[in-house]
Amino acid sequence: MVRVIALSNPRLAQAFVDFMATRGITVEMQRIGHDAELWLADDSHLTDVEQQLELFLQDPLHPRYQEASWQAGKTDSTITYQRYSYLQRIRSQAGPLTLSVMVLCIVIYVLMQIIGDDNVMVWLAWPNSSQYFQVWRWFSHALLHFSMLHILFNLMWWWYLGGPLEKRLGTGKLLTITLISALLSGYGQSIFSGVYFGGLSGVVYALMGYVWLMGELAPQRGLNLPRGLMIFSILWLVGGYFDIFGLSIANAAHVVGLIIGLLMAFIDTRITRTLK
Repeated sequence: MVRVIALSNPRLAQAFVDFMATRGITVEMQRIGHDAELWLADDSHLTDVEQQLELFLQDPLHPRYQEASWQAGKTDSTITYQRYSYLQRIRSQAGPLTLSVMVLCIVIYVLMQIIGDDNVMVWLAWPNSSQYFQVWRWFSHALLHFSMLHILFNLMWWWYLGGPLEKRLGTGKLLTITLISALLSGYGQSIFSGVYFGGLSGVVYALMGYVWLMGELAPQRGLNLPRGLMIFSILWLVGGYFDIFGLSIANAAHVVGLIIGLLMAFIDTRITRTLK
């Protein structure tokens, strides 16, 4: 069998299956999550199917396709739809590390609301001079968030960027970027503000830089951040330095994170080209 295409609308997919049936060609539909994959049983008909599919996609609502469904003895009622699930949507585009970090951030944020920010920061904040051997502190500061807007903004970007990266390049790559950017962005921020800071934004900016440059230099890796969003992130970074938003923003962490992400993407693409 040959996979022909995946369509997001099962109703239209079934119409094409029925139309090809009237031409004596068997195309099977398989449901994969919310999508419908079309498979051709006999690949000798592939050229004909591809030609008809091109015409179908240009005008899928043409009456001839509805008539084909009646001739094939099938109606729309045979198609069942799953209820849209936001949780399933989140899980489908994220790997185990992406989801684990999201859960950790939420749990810690709830704990901060219950026992207070200071009590949690005593254990998780960036180390002071007497705490350098408490290794977890070099990374755990990234899990701290101080407002609903803060955590929502960071987790949205973390899922949007980290999820696809983990799916395509693996958990190890996302873990490496996360640990390095958390460490170096935290160090950069500590120089300017001391140890009282937190948030995933340094890592998020590293992901922005990595995904954007990887999409520019190696689009075959399947990662992409639209240039408009990249420009927005730069403007947000610049606005933070001029206090345009009236928020307490970890500007140094953002800058260091962005530089780290760009450098890692550049190095990864150079290594890939060298190996080839």
